[in-house]
Amino acid sequence: MATENALYTILLEKIKHEELVLPTLPEIALRVRKAADDPDVNLAQMSEIISHDPALALGIVKVANSAILGRKVKVETVSQAVTRIGLRQIKSIATAMAIEQIFISDNDIVAMYMKKSWQSTVGVASVAISLMTFYIQQHKHSPLTLDTITLAALVHNLGVLPILTEAEHHPDIFANPTFLQQAISKLSSRIGAEITRAWGLSEEFTLLVERWSDLTLLPDDPHYLDFIRAGAVYHNLFKVESTKEALLSSYVRKGVLPDIDFMITEEFKEMYDNVKAMFS
Repeated sequence: MATENALYTILLEKIKHEELVLPTLPEIALRVRKAADDPDVNLAQMSEIISHDPALALGIVKVANSAILGRKVKVETVSQAVTRIGLRQIKSIATAMAIEQIFISDNDIVAMYMKKSWQSTVGVASVAISLMTFYIQQHKHSPLTLDTITLAALVHNLGVLPILTEAEHHPDIFANPTFLQQAISKLSSRIGAEITRAWGLSEEFTLLVERWSDLTLLPDDPHYLDFIRAGAVYHNLFKVESTKEALLSSYVRKGVLPDIDFMITEEFKEMYDNVKAMFS
């Protein structure tokens, strides 16, 4: 355990002294968020900003044409996509779409771990977004929104990035992945919360990142936490069967799931595949 403890101690010390290097929000996301906060910005100006980043532009068009917006007529331009999504939602959606850019590394081993982390994040997010889509169809006056769950689900795992970056300086960590996973399990939520604060996201997102895996926090009413945790159940991130069964049962009671077997139905799988395609 000495190797894992060494990494854990280093991380704790850097957190304590505010020396841990946190990932920065991609420049294009910063520009979109700044523009979205400008009361005078219009759809044409927002489209122009997004068009400067080809990857983001493609992602926004994919979202506009996705099953979650339920439109049969396809859009072909960024301008049409921004118009369909709307300025209120574009801030969160664009931020979410840009996050993939930070799951990269020049180190081959670290890059492999980051790719796996991103794939896990996308899997959880695809479940959360799919379930939220069905939920909103049945609860049209719910205060929960798709743009919020999209961003929340894609930032929930951000805390792994500084841990992987620090582990890069300790190659022996990667010889036993269990050590690395233990450090991630103990610290990633805490570090992820610090990243959301550094990015200027609201406390709502900080709560979601910090507490999504903490099952002592169980909201009485449907909450974004429920949708992210349902994604974690689907992808077996919670290992105890009784825990998974208890969570799913509570989601049926709260209306997050129509029934306990909903996530194995063809209806859900089709939506899940459509949502996941937005991120490929």
